[in-house]
Amino acid sequence: MSGFSCKQRGGKYIDQGEIHFNIEYVGSFGSVPKEVLPQNLIVSFKKDKILFEMTGFGKSGILNLSNPDKGYYDTYFSVFTNRFYYAGKLGEVYPGFETMKGMTLKKTAKTSIICGYNCKNAEVTFPSKGDKIYEVWYTNEIKVKNPNASTPFNQIDGVLMNFFFFLGPAELHFNAENVFSKQVPDETFDRREKFKRVTKEEIAKFIDNMISI
Repeated sequence: MSGFSCKQRGGKYIDQGEIHFNIEYVGSFGSVPKEVLPQNLIVSFKKDKILFEMTGFGKSGILNLSNPDKGYYDTYFSVFTNRFYYAGKLGEVYPGFETMKGMTLKKTAKTSIICGYNCKNAEVTFPSKGDKIYEVWYTNEIKVKNPNASTPFNQIDGVLMNFFFFLGPAELHFNAENVFSKQVPDETFDRREKFKRVTKEEIAKFIDNMISI
């Protein structure tokens, strides 16, 4: 059993709180300085509601919101004064993950402890990456219903603790640093105001442009 280092952790079997991740960037990001890109990810959760929030310089960033009670499966994109959102549907993968298509996921018997939580392992491969194997780690000790329903990892029935995403030619690797058991207001999962609604193709283009200009 291998171990992962975390600064803090909440109590086991919590159903609401926050997970804080650091972000490691691998690959090409065009002319965009990495300092401008989102530097951290905060995942807020409450039973079956979940919010992925990546923020960076000038409050720019990407938010993915799942609130089944209200039928919200939104993607928000903001950079400086530009603010857009796409309203997705139940079961639809969030925009920006087109390069994750074709992935094969295989659960393994490996286990580890991350932030004090017992975690399981899965191996991910892609036809375009040859024999390269990516690992993801997840736990069933944080009680969120269908936490990955709108992500490429919808086959995983636990909360992700170490994982990755492809965005265009780049890889983003996320590693849990802190888990907090705390009361999360319902308003956290409300639809954001002052964002212009756009199509899925438009917001995917905005996200792609952010990392490739």
